[in-house]
Amino acid sequence: MTSVADEPWFADEALQKILAVLNGEGGEARIVGGAVRNALLGLPVSDMDIATTLEPEAVQARAEAAGIRCVPTGIKHGTVTLVLDGRPFEVTTLRTDVETDGRHAEVAFTKDWQADAARRDLTINALYADRYGVVHDYVGGLEDIRTATVRFIGDASERIAEDHLRILRFFRFFAHYGRGRPDAEGLKACARAKGKLKLLSAERVWSELKKLLSAREPGKALLWMRTTGVLTEILPESEKWGIDSIPALMRAEASFGWPIDPLLRLAAIVPPDAERLSAMSSRLKLANVEKDFFQTWARAKLIAEEATETALKQEIYHFGPVGIETRLKLALVSLSADPEPDVATLAKIAVRQKQLSIVQTWPMPTMPIRGADLIEAGYAPGPALGANLAKLEALWVASGFSATAAELIATLGDS
Repeated sequence: MTSVADEPWFADEALQKILAVLNGEGGEARIVGGAVRNALLGLPVSDMDIATTLEPEAVQARAEAAGIRCVPTGIKHGTVTLVLDGRPFEVTTLRTDVETDGRHAEVAFTKDWQADAARRDLTINALYADRYGVVHDYVGGLEDIRTATVRFIGDASERIAEDHLRILRFFRFFAHYGRGRPDAEGLKACARAKGKLKLLSAERVWSELKKLLSAREPGKALLWMRTTGVLTEILPESEKWGIDSIPALMRAEASFGWPIDPLLRLAAIVPPDAERLSAMSSRLKLANVEKDFFQTWARAKLIAEEATETALKQEIYHFGPVGIETRLKLALVSLSADPEPDVATLAKIAVRQKQLSIVQTWPMPTMPIRGADLIEAGYAPGPALGANLAKLEALWVASGFSATAAELIATLGDS
Protein backbone atom coordinates (compact mmCIF):
# COMPACT_ATOMS: atom_id res chain seq x y z
CA MET A 1 0.00 0.00 0.00
CA THR A 2 1.35 3.40 -1.01
CA SER A 3 0.63 6.24 1.38
CA VAL A 4 1.45 9.91 1.90
CA ALA A 5 0.16 9.93 5.48
CA ASP A 6 3.65 10.56 6.88
CA GLU A 7 4.22 13.65 4.72
CA PRO A 8 4.39 16.84 6.84
CA TRP A 9 2.02 18.69 4.52
CA PHE A 10 -0.62 15.98 4.93
CA ALA A 11 -0.92 16.77 8.64
CA ASP A 12 -1.66 20.44 7.92
CA GLU A 13 -4.58 21.54 10.10
CA ALA A 14 -6.36 23.50 7.35
CA LEU A 15 -6.14 20.58 4.90
CA GLN A 16 -7.35 18.10 7.49
CA LYS A 17 -10.28 20.32 8.43
CA ILE A 18 -11.38 20.59 4.80
CA LEU A 19 -11.08 16.82 4.30
CA ALA A 20 -13.12 16.26 7.47
CA VAL A 21 -15.84 18.65 6.25
CA LEU A 22 -16.10 17.06 2.80
CA ASN A 23 -15.88 13.40 3.84
CA GLY A 24 -18.72 11.44 5.42
CA GLU A 25 -22.49 11.87 5.19
CA GLY A 26 -22.56 10.63 1.60
CA GLY A 27 -19.52 12.53 0.40
CA GLU A 28 -15.88 11.66 -0.23
CA ALA A 29 -12.92 13.90 -0.97
CA ARG A 30 -9.35 13.08 -1.92
CA ILE A 31 -6.20 15.06 -2.69
CA VAL A 32 -5.37 14.71 -6.37
CA GLY A 33 -2.71 15.59 -8.89
CA GLY A 34 0.46 17.56 -8.27
CA ALA A 35 0.58 17.28 -4.49
CA VAL A 36 0.42 13.48 -4.60
CA ARG A 37 2.78 13.24 -7.56
CA ASN A 38 5.41 15.50 -6.01
CA ALA A 39 5.18 13.80 -2.62
CA LEU A 40 5.90 10.42 -4.22
CA LEU A 41 8.80 11.93 -6.17
CA GLY A 42 10.27 13.54 -3.06
CA LEU A 43 9.67 17.05 -4.44
CA PRO A 44 8.18 20.11 -2.68
CA VAL A 45 4.40 20.28 -2.49
CA SER A 46 2.72 23.66 -2.99
CA ASP A 47 -0.73 23.77 -4.59
CA MET A 48 -3.37 21.55 -3.06
CA ASP A 49 -6.15 20.28 -5.34
CA ILE A 50 -9.01 18.22 -3.98
CA ALA A 51 -11.46 16.02 -5.89
CA THR A 52 -14.84 15.17 -4.41
CA THR A 53 -18.00 13.22 -5.13
CA LEU A 54 -20.00 16.18 -3.82
CA GLU A 55 -21.46 18.64 -6.31
CA PRO A 56 -20.36 22.28 -6.05
CA GLU A 57 -23.50 23.47 -4.23
CA ALA A 58 -23.05 20.77 -1.60
CA VAL A 59 -19.37 21.71 -1.17
CA GLN A 60 -20.38 25.33 -0.74
CA ALA A 61 -23.07 24.50 1.81
CA ARG A 62 -20.74 22.32 3.89
CA ALA A 63 -17.95 24.91 3.77
CA GLU A 64 -20.23 27.77 4.86
CA ALA A 65 -21.66 25.67 7.69
CA ALA A 66 -18.10 25.06 8.90
CA GLY A 67 -17.14 28.73 8.65
CA ILE A 68 -14.90 28.22 5.62
CA ARG A 69 -14.97 30.87 2.91
CA CYS A 70 -16.06 29.51 -0.48
CA VAL A 71 -15.31 31.25 -3.80
CA PRO A 72 -17.15 29.93 -6.93
CA THR A 73 -14.08 30.20 -9.16
CA GLY A 74 -15.26 27.73 -11.81
CA ILE A 75 -18.57 26.47 -10.57
CA LYS A 76 -19.89 25.78 -14.09
CA HIS A 77 -17.16 23.15 -14.46
CA GLY A 78 -17.49 21.91 -10.89
CA THR A 79 -14.74 23.92 -9.21
CA VAL A 80 -14.91 26.09 -6.10
CA THR A 81 -12.05 27.43 -4.01
CA LEU A 82 -12.15 27.04 -0.25
CA VAL A 83 -10.08 29.60 1.64
CA LEU A 84 -8.95 28.64 5.12
CA ASP A 85 -6.22 30.30 7.19
CA GLY A 86 -5.61 32.59 4.22
CA ARG A 87 -4.77 29.69 1.91
CA PRO A 88 -6.73 28.51 -1.14
CA PHE A 89 -7.77 24.89 -1.70
CA GLU A 90 -9.29 24.16 -5.11
CA VAL A 91 -12.10 21.61 -4.86
CA THR A 92 -13.53 20.01 -8.01
CA THR A 93 -16.40 17.58 -8.39
CA LEU A 94 -15.57 14.29 -10.14
CA ARG A 95 -16.30 14.72 -13.84
CA THR A 96 -16.58 13.04 -17.19
CA ASP A 97 -16.30 14.83 -20.53
CA VAL A 98 -19.53 15.00 -22.50
CA GLU A 99 -18.15 16.98 -25.43
CA THR A 100 -14.81 18.65 -26.20
CA ASP A 101 -13.50 20.81 -29.04
CA GLY A 102 -9.80 20.66 -28.27
CA ARG A 103 -9.91 23.77 -26.11
CA HIS A 104 -13.07 23.65 -24.00
CA ALA A 105 -15.03 20.77 -22.52
CA GLU A 106 -18.65 20.25 -21.55
CA VAL A 107 -18.62 18.07 -18.45
CA ALA A 108 -21.04 15.95 -16.44
CA PHE A 109 -20.61 15.27 -12.74
CA THR A 110 -20.06 11.73 -11.52
CA LYS A 111 -19.24 9.77 -8.39
CA ASP A 112 -16.99 7.34 -10.28
CA TRP A 113 -13.30 7.80 -9.38
CA GLN A 114 -12.20 5.59 -12.28
CA ALA A 115 -14.13 7.76 -14.76
CA ASP A 116 -12.67 10.93 -13.30
CA ALA A 117 -9.15 9.53 -13.58
CA ALA A 118 -9.72 8.43 -17.17
CA ARG A 119 -10.47 12.01 -18.33
CA ARG A 120 -7.21 13.44 -16.95
CA ASP A 121 -4.14 13.94 -19.10
CA LEU A 122 -1.14 12.01 -17.76
CA THR A 123 -0.94 8.98 -15.51
CA ILE A 124 1.33 10.67 -12.96
CA ASN A 125 -1.28 13.43 -12.54
CA ALA A 126 -4.17 11.05 -11.81
CA LEU A 127 -3.20 9.75 -8.37
CA TYR A 128 -5.56 10.31 -5.44
CA ALA A 129 -4.76 10.33 -1.72
CA ASP A 130 -7.78 9.71 0.52
CA ARG A 131 -8.38 11.16 3.98
CA TYR A 132 -6.09 8.51 5.50
CA GLY A 133 -3.27 9.23 3.06
CA VAL A 134 -3.71 6.00 1.07
CA VAL A 135 -2.91 6.53 -2.62
CA HIS A 136 -5.43 5.24 -5.18
CA ASP A 137 -4.21 4.53 -8.71
CA TYR A 138 -6.62 3.71 -11.56
CA VAL A 139 -4.36 4.27 -14.57
CA GLY A 140 -0.89 2.93 -13.77
CA GLY A 141 0.49 6.17 -12.43
CA LEU A 142 2.41 4.60 -9.56
CA GLU A 143 4.51 2.47 -11.90
CA ASP A 144 5.15 5.49 -14.11
CA ILE A 145 6.27 7.45 -11.03
CA ARG A 146 8.70 4.62 -10.24
CA THR A 147 10.14 4.56 -13.78
CA ALA A 148 9.93 8.36 -14.38
CA THR A 149 7.68 7.75 -17.39
CA VAL A 150 5.46 10.53 -18.69
CA ARG A 151 2.53 8.86 -20.44
CA PHE A 152 -0.94 9.84 -21.56
CA ILE A 153 -3.89 8.05 -19.97
CA GLY A 154 -5.43 5.59 -22.41
CA ASP A 155 -5.26 6.56 -26.08
CA ALA A 156 -2.81 9.45 -26.51
CA SER A 157 -4.54 10.83 -29.62
CA GLU A 158 -7.89 10.91 -27.83
CA ARG A 159 -6.43 12.76 -24.84
CA ILE A 160 -4.87 15.34 -27.17
CA ALA A 161 -8.10 15.75 -29.15
CA GLU A 162 -9.85 16.65 -25.88
CA ASP A 163 -7.38 19.49 -25.23
CA HIS A 164 -4.64 20.41 -27.69
CA LEU A 165 -2.62 22.07 -24.92
CA ARG A 166 -1.82 18.54 -23.73
CA ILE A 167 0.80 18.36 -26.50
CA LEU A 168 2.84 21.01 -24.70
CA ARG A 169 2.00 19.60 -21.27
CA PHE A 170 3.42 16.24 -22.38
CA PHE A 171 6.80 17.80 -23.12
CA ARG A 172 6.68 20.13 -20.13
CA PHE A 173 6.08 17.26 -17.70
CA PHE A 174 8.75 15.19 -19.42
CA ALA A 175 11.20 18.07 -18.87
CA HIS A 176 10.38 18.19 -15.17
CA TYR A 177 9.71 14.54 -14.31
CA GLY A 178 10.72 12.26 -17.19
CA ARG A 179 13.78 10.15 -17.71
CA GLY A 180 15.19 8.39 -20.75
CA ARG A 181 13.10 8.51 -23.93
CA PRO A 182 9.55 9.91 -23.91
CA ASP A 183 6.67 7.51 -24.36
CA ALA A 184 6.63 6.46 -28.03
CA GLU A 185 2.84 6.61 -28.46
CA GLY A 186 2.76 10.04 -26.87
CA LEU A 187 5.47 11.30 -29.23
CA LYS A 188 3.64 9.99 -32.30
CA ALA A 189 0.35 11.52 -31.20
CA CYS A 190 1.99 14.90 -30.54
CA ALA A 191 3.68 14.87 -33.95
CA ARG A 192 0.39 14.05 -35.71
CA ALA A 193 -1.56 16.76 -33.90
CA LYS A 194 1.02 19.56 -33.80
CA GLY A 195 -0.95 21.64 -36.32
CA LYS A 196 -3.75 21.99 -33.76
CA LEU A 197 -1.48 24.11 -31.56
CA LYS A 198 -2.28 27.15 -33.71
CA LEU A 199 -5.86 26.96 -32.37
CA LEU A 200 -4.70 27.67 -28.82
CA SER A 201 -4.46 31.10 -27.27
CA ALA A 202 -1.00 32.64 -27.26
CA GLU A 203 -1.17 33.06 -23.49
CA ARG A 204 -1.64 29.32 -22.94
CA VAL A 205 1.20 28.43 -25.32
CA TRP A 206 3.66 30.88 -23.72
CA SER A 207 2.66 29.77 -20.22
CA GLU A 208 3.50 26.14 -21.04
CA LEU A 209 6.72 27.00 -22.88
CA LYS A 210 7.87 29.21 -20.03
CA LYS A 211 7.21 26.45 -17.49
CA LEU A 212 9.10 23.96 -19.66
CA LEU A 213 12.07 26.34 -19.93
CA SER A 214 12.02 26.62 -16.13
CA ALA A 215 12.79 22.90 -15.71
CA ARG A 216 16.19 22.06 -14.27
CA GLU A 217 17.21 20.30 -17.49
CA PRO A 218 14.89 21.08 -20.43
CA GLY A 219 17.36 20.02 -23.12
CA LYS A 220 15.96 16.56 -23.90
CA ALA A 221 12.38 17.82 -23.98
CA LEU A 222 13.36 20.57 -26.44
CA LEU A 223 15.21 18.03 -28.58
CA TRP A 224 12.11 15.83 -28.84
CA MET A 225 9.94 18.87 -29.51
CA ARG A 226 12.23 19.72 -32.42
CA THR A 227 12.23 16.11 -33.65
CA THR A 228 8.41 15.97 -33.70
CA GLY A 229 8.05 19.42 -35.27
CA VAL A 230 6.26 20.80 -32.21
CA LEU A 231 8.98 23.36 -31.42
CA THR A 232 8.93 24.81 -34.93
CA GLU A 233 5.14 25.02 -34.75
CA ILE A 234 5.16 27.25 -31.67
CA LEU A 235 8.60 28.85 -32.05
CA PRO A 236 9.54 29.13 -35.75
CA GLU A 237 12.36 31.51 -34.78
CA SER A 238 14.26 28.51 -33.40
CA GLU A 239 14.05 26.45 -36.59
CA LYS A 240 17.36 27.45 -38.19
CA TRP A 241 18.93 28.86 -35.06
CA GLY A 242 18.71 25.58 -33.18
CA ILE A 243 18.78 24.36 -29.59
CA ASP A 244 22.36 23.12 -29.54
CA SER A 245 23.43 25.75 -27.02
CA ILE A 246 21.11 24.43 -24.29
CA PRO A 247 23.57 21.80 -22.90
CA ALA A 248 26.29 24.47 -22.70
CA LEU A 249 23.85 26.89 -21.06
CA MET A 250 22.99 24.34 -18.37
CA ARG A 251 26.72 23.73 -17.86
CA ALA A 252 27.28 27.47 -17.47
CA GLU A 253 24.38 27.76 -15.02
CA ALA A 254 25.93 25.07 -12.85
CA SER A 255 29.51 26.39 -13.15
CA PHE A 256 28.75 30.06 -12.52
CA GLY A 257 25.84 29.66 -10.11
CA TRP A 258 23.28 31.37 -12.33
CA PRO A 259 19.63 30.99 -11.37
CA ILE A 260 17.36 29.28 -13.88
CA ASP A 261 15.99 31.98 -16.18
CA PRO A 262 13.46 30.93 -18.86
CA LEU A 263 14.00 34.20 -20.76
CA LEU A 264 17.76 33.63 -21.00
CA ARG A 265 17.12 30.06 -22.12
CA LEU A 266 14.72 31.30 -24.80
CA ALA A 267 17.30 33.88 -25.89
CA ALA A 268 19.80 31.04 -26.32
CA ILE A 269 17.65 29.35 -28.98
CA VAL A 270 16.40 32.32 -31.03
CA PRO A 271 18.37 34.86 -33.12
CA PRO A 272 19.14 38.30 -31.65
CA ASP A 273 17.21 40.05 -34.41
CA ALA A 274 15.04 42.94 -33.17
CA GLU A 275 12.40 42.57 -35.88
CA ARG A 276 11.96 38.83 -35.47
CA LEU A 277 11.99 39.10 -31.68
CA SER A 278 9.31 41.79 -31.86
CA ALA A 279 7.16 39.49 -34.00
CA MET A 280 7.76 36.60 -31.58
CA SER A 281 6.86 38.75 -28.58
CA SER A 282 3.63 39.90 -30.22
CA ARG A 283 2.66 36.41 -31.36
CA LEU A 284 3.20 34.88 -27.91
CA LYS A 285 1.74 37.98 -26.20
CA LEU A 286 4.68 38.34 -23.86
CA ALA A 287 4.38 40.72 -20.93
CA ASN A 288 5.88 44.18 -21.46
CA VAL A 289 8.86 43.42 -19.23
CA GLU A 290 9.53 40.27 -21.27
CA LYS A 291 9.25 42.16 -24.56
CA ASP A 292 11.69 44.75 -23.22
CA PHE A 293 14.13 42.00 -22.27
CA PHE A 294 14.36 40.73 -25.84
CA GLN A 295 14.49 44.17 -27.47
CA THR A 296 17.17 45.34 -25.05
CA TRP A 297 19.19 42.22 -25.78
CA ALA A 298 18.84 42.69 -29.54
CA ARG A 299 20.00 46.32 -29.35
CA ALA A 300 22.92 45.75 -26.97
CA LYS A 301 26.42 45.05 -28.23
CA LEU A 302 28.79 42.38 -27.00
CA ILE A 303 31.61 44.38 -25.47
CA ALA A 304 35.11 43.49 -26.74
CA GLU A 305 37.21 41.32 -24.47
CA GLU A 306 39.95 43.97 -24.43
CA ALA A 307 37.57 46.83 -23.57
CA THR A 308 38.47 48.94 -20.55
CA GLU A 309 36.27 49.03 -17.49
CA THR A 310 35.35 52.62 -18.34
CA ALA A 311 34.28 51.62 -21.86
CA LEU A 312 32.14 48.84 -20.44
CA LYS A 313 30.46 51.21 -18.01
CA GLN A 314 29.76 53.63 -20.83
CA GLU A 315 28.02 50.84 -22.74
CA ILE A 316 26.00 49.95 -19.66
CA TYR A 317 24.96 53.59 -19.28
CA HIS A 318 23.86 53.89 -22.91
CA PHE A 319 22.16 50.49 -23.36
CA GLY A 320 21.21 49.47 -19.81
CA PRO A 321 22.56 46.44 -17.93
CA VAL A 322 19.99 43.81 -18.97
CA GLY A 323 20.91 43.49 -22.63
CA ILE A 324 24.65 43.59 -22.00
CA GLU A 325 24.34 41.05 -19.18
CA THR A 326 22.46 38.74 -21.53
CA ARG A 327 25.09 39.17 -24.24
CA LEU A 328 27.88 38.37 -21.79
CA LYS A 329 26.08 35.34 -20.39
CA LEU A 330 25.52 33.94 -23.86
CA ALA A 331 29.19 34.59 -24.67
CA LEU A 332 30.09 32.55 -21.58
CA VAL A 333 27.69 29.84 -22.75
CA SER A 334 29.53 29.71 -26.08
CA LEU A 335 32.86 29.45 -24.26
CA SER A 336 31.39 26.63 -22.13
CA ALA A 337 30.52 24.51 -25.16
CA ASP A 338 33.61 22.36 -24.57
CA PRO A 339 33.34 20.56 -21.19
CA GLU A 340 37.16 20.55 -21.00
CA PRO A 341 38.27 24.01 -22.20
CA ASP A 342 41.90 24.74 -23.01
CA VAL A 343 44.02 27.40 -21.30
CA ALA A 344 43.15 30.10 -23.84
CA THR A 345 39.43 29.49 -23.41
CA LEU A 346 39.75 29.56 -19.63
CA ALA A 347 41.43 32.97 -19.93
CA LYS A 348 38.56 34.24 -22.07
CA ILE A 349 36.06 32.89 -19.54
CA ALA A 350 37.83 34.78 -16.76
CA VAL A 351 37.65 38.04 -18.74
CA ARG A 352 33.93 37.60 -19.49
CA GLN A 353 33.20 36.73 -15.87
CA LYS A 354 34.90 39.90 -14.69
CA GLN A 355 32.93 41.97 -17.20
CA LEU A 356 29.71 40.28 -16.12
CA SER A 357 30.45 41.04 -12.48
CA ILE A 358 30.83 44.73 -13.32
CA VAL A 359 27.51 44.76 -15.19
CA GLN A 360 25.74 43.09 -12.29
CA THR A 361 27.21 45.21 -9.49
CA TRP A 362 27.97 48.67 -10.91
CA PRO A 363 25.51 51.25 -9.53
CA MET A 364 24.34 53.32 -12.50
CA PRO A 365 25.33 56.97 -11.82
CA THR A 366 22.97 59.92 -12.24
CA MET A 367 23.80 62.83 -14.50
CA PRO A 368 24.97 65.62 -12.12
CA ILE A 369 23.26 68.42 -14.06
CA ARG A 370 19.57 69.00 -14.77
CA GLY A 371 17.87 71.60 -16.87
CA ALA A 372 17.02 73.58 -13.74
CA ASP A 373 20.73 73.85 -12.95
CA LEU A 374 21.43 75.44 -16.33
CA ILE A 375 18.51 77.85 -15.96
CA GLU A 376 19.84 78.83 -12.54
CA ALA A 377 23.22 79.44 -14.18
CA GLY A 378 21.60 81.90 -16.57
CA TYR A 379 20.72 79.79 -19.61
CA ALA A 380 17.28 80.40 -21.13
CA PRO A 381 14.75 77.56 -21.47
CA GLY A 382 14.22 76.19 -24.97
CA PRO A 383 15.73 73.88 -27.59
CA ALA A 384 19.23 75.24 -26.99
CA LEU A 385 18.98 74.19 -23.36
CA GLY A 386 18.24 70.60 -24.37
CA ALA A 387 21.16 70.62 -26.80
CA ASN A 388 23.47 71.87 -24.10
CA LEU A 389 22.27 69.17 -21.70
CA ALA A 390 22.95 66.49 -24.31
CA LYS A 391 26.42 67.94 -24.92
CA LEU A 392 27.20 67.96 -21.20
CA GLU A 393 25.96 64.42 -20.78
CA ALA A 394 28.28 63.25 -23.57
CA LEU A 395 31.21 65.03 -21.90
CA TRP A 396 30.31 63.56 -18.52
CA VAL A 397 30.15 60.02 -19.94
CA ALA A 398 33.44 60.54 -21.79
CA SER A 399 35.07 61.62 -18.51
CA GLY A 400 34.24 58.23 -17.06
CA PHE A 401 31.35 59.81 -15.12
CA SER A 402 33.86 61.79 -13.02
CA ALA A 403 33.32 65.38 -14.22
CA THR A 404 31.55 67.58 -11.65
CA ALA A 405 28.60 69.87 -12.34
CA ALA A 406 30.82 72.94 -12.07
CA GLU A 407 33.38 71.51 -14.49
CA LEU A 408 30.69 70.67 -17.00
CA ILE A 409 29.01 74.09 -16.83
CA ALA A 410 32.39 75.70 -17.25
CA THR A 411 32.78 74.00 -20.65
CA LEU A 412 29.73 75.85 -21.93
CA GLY A 413 31.46 79.13 -21.30
CA ASP A 414 34.34 77.95 -23.48
CA SER A 415 32.10 77.21 -26.49
